[in-house]
Amino acid sequence: MIETADAGPEYDDTAIRFLEALWGDGYLSPGGPEEVDRVVEGLSLEGKTILDIGCGSGGIALHLLERHGAAHATGFDVEHPVIEAARQRATMRGLAERASFIQGQPGPLPFADRSFDVVFSKDALLHVPDKDALFAEIFRVLKPGGVFAASNWMISHDGEPSAEMKAYVAAEGLSFAMASPARYAQAMRKAGLADVIVRDRNPWYREVARGELERLKGPLYGAVADVVGAAYVDKNIRTWEAMQKVLDSGEHRPTHLRGWKPDAKG
Repeated sequence: MIETADAGPEYDDTAIRFLEALWGDGYLSPGGPEEVDRVVEGLSLEGKTILDIGCGSGGIALHLLERHGAAHATGFDVEHPVIEAARQRATMRGLAERASFIQGQPGPLPFADRSFDVVFSKDALLHVPDKDALFAEIFRVLKPGGVFAASNWMISHDGEPSAEMKAYVAAEGLSFAMASPARYAQAMRKAGLADVIVRDRNPWYREVARGELERLKGPLYGAVADVVGAAYVDKNIRTWEAMQKVLDSGEHRPTHLRGWKPDAKG
């Protein structure tokens, strides 16, 4: 993820093991490689350089190399445990020369102007409070003609969250700075991105999350509890139950985003 509390990693080894047990090896957000493919659907990544913001434990960056033929993927995350896991995964899969994983502080991205053909992110930008500054940085590091493609967890509005949403965020215990799809689109356009596309994924994840909860309560419970402990699984079952309420109400809006940096120099 890109922004975290100062108290320590939000995605420690236990969190990594739990989320990968639920979502797949190298994946710390839902949908696995199939949802990644939907985020980049219709884009040609062959031979391109990619920045993955909030890269987590590296599964997505490596998938973009293996499945989509990217030339090089750079993963960026503020958390040490996930970066170490990503580096180990790249080495094990023989991709260390085409994949770089960089840990850095929240704030300006540690990359030169016009460095990447593609900026990607999967369910990480919700941790960044300043959306305008975020997209100014994304625009800066994109090459002219480059594309930003992402999935992100959002809230349906920019007003006071409901009691149910507050309960869900508290249950997660993470540094969420959720905003609406309209707010994201506004920040993207303000930064200079053109042809902005916003695609609602609530109907998809509403049903996927229901299945995840059933698996956690049923067939996955014993195996995952053996890895992370029953108390940790029980806590996450309560979190999923709280999340399901705001998915069903429509207040929690997983959303795909896409926009292009114009070819004209500027």
